[in-house]
Amino acid sequence: MKLNELSPAQGSAKSAWRKGRGPGSGNGKTAGKGHKGQNARSGGGVRPGFEGGQLPLYRKLPKRGFKNRFAVNYAIVNVSALNKFEDGAVVDLETLVEKRIVRKPLDGLKVLGNGELTKKITVKATVFSATAKEKIEAAGGKIEEV
Repeated sequence: MKLNELSPAQGSAKSAWRKGRGPGSGNGKTAGKGHKGQNARSGGGVRPGFEGGQLPLYRKLPKRGFKNRFAVNYAIVNVSALNKFEDGAVVDLETLVEKRIVRKPLDGLKVLGNGELTKKITVKATVFSATAKEKIEAAGGKIEEV
């Protein structure tokens, strides 16, 4: 197979419909725009969401809340979830995503202190809570802030 032999699947590609090219084309004269009116004019038509002067839906619906564009969203893991790793393992965001403990990496990893830890592991994360630090170090593990 060569590049010049490639072609789209049968029936998938439609040829362009040339508008306003005479009566024989089936789309001549008004070129599918009908007679007169706003949509027949050049530059005619209305903006998206315009409902002819009626109060548009996007103005009727209540605006709720505030979305901080500068907020930092951490992927959160509790200490109890780290028991899945063997002793001496190095746990970071990539290994947690591999084991499907964390679904999305977001803006970093935050370790919280809910549950108990029985393994000696090295944990690399962006942020640790105070109780998480205590529990990891009490189990003989190490903490590395990335």
